[in-house]
Amino acid sequence: MSPDTTEHDVNDATIRRPMVRWNGLLALLGVAGALAALLAAPHQARSAAAQTWSPFVLVSGLLLVGMVAEADGLFRAAGSHLARAARNGVSLFVGAAFLIIVVTATLNLDTSVVFLTPVLIAATRRLGSPERSLLYGSLLLANASSLFLPGSNLTNLIVLGHHPLSGGGFLALMWPAALAASAVTACCIGVWARHDLVAPTVRVTGADRPVVGVGLAAIVVVIVLVLALPSPALAVLGVGVAAALLRVAQRRLTVRGAVGTLGLPVLVGLFGITVGLGTLGRVWSGPATMLSHLGTVETAIVSAAFSVLCNNLPAASLLAARYPPHPAQLLIGLNLGPNLFVTGSLAWFLWLKVARSAGAAPSIGRASRLGLVVVPLSLAAALAALALAGSG
Repeated sequence: MSPDTTEHDVNDATIRRPMVRWNGLLALLGVAGALAALLAAPHQARSAAAQTWSPFVLVSGLLLVGMVAEADGLFRAAGSHLARAARNGVSLFVGAAFLIIVVTATLNLDTSVVFLTPVLIAATRRLGSPERSLLYGSLLLANASSLFLPGSNLTNLIVLGHHPLSGGGFLALMWPAALAASAVTACCIGVWARHDLVAPTVRVTGADRPVVGVGLAAIVVVIVLVLALPSPALAVLGVGVAAALLRVAQRRLTVRGAVGTLGLPVLVGLFGITVGLGTLGRVWSGPATMLSHLGTVETAIVSAAFSVLCNNLPAASLLAARYPPHPAQLLIGLNLGPNLFVTGSLAWFLWLKVARSAGAAPSIGRASRLGLVVVPLSLAAALAALALAGSG
């Protein structure tokens, strides 16, 4: 074993040990929270679980599909084609930003992060452009553009549990805020990385060839299911499990790798915390009373803060346990606030995993510092656009 290899192994172990401890603690907290809720208020706990289980099942299926697609080389091939179509760093960024917004709006936030982050990283490398604008843009823009449709962000579905809206009705209400937040976030990232975007690039003439088979078929089926079904979680999980098992049977993937991709401790922990806080919001009137005394701007700010304090899925379950007085502004805070810190949304966890798997080095600190600028500006823009449209 070479000295370089030994050093890499030591550094990798140094990073993984605290992550394993943190993930284990999160899982224990989640299990304890869910059990406490079930023992203290069984009916309310079951109601909270019924409101929040589908996001976690859906994410599990998407992660398995993404793992199979990555093993088939689909992301690398898509990235090389995107790089070949771009003339320079600016055109690559504009095209990628549009792609992130469209995929997030029509599918959902987690699908966008899982599928597009490796594609965009591969595209920047093929073009010879610095990757940080699209590395961080894949996360921040996905969060910002998750206000277009109910399925764009799983928090939308939780909050809408008390007041269901059709996709068209939701779009008619929220598109001004979603468009403003997306545009401001893209502009902030572009200004931040302006020197990278105008750096010299290379001409891309070739493209990688992926393995056309299970991974591609699974992605197509998942897209159809997400668009066609009102509750696609179980169906998407079934596709992911089937695709992963087939690759395991072919010895192209391992069961250990699939379990590691899922990150079960984090999913279990977040689900348990979500159920616990959702139960709390049903038996205690404190959150509902607080929201009833807040105006539209204050509702967005408070919900953004809650999303960072306890993750936006548990925060949505707590704050929307009873019908909120300003649901649109509540969603703006829950969807944009997570750009402040890694605790804000499950998308951060997914982004870190897929970016590292693609060979990038995402920095939580750098993303958070960028978020400190992006969030206040995008929050203000979204609220102003909603008010100007007569919905604020």
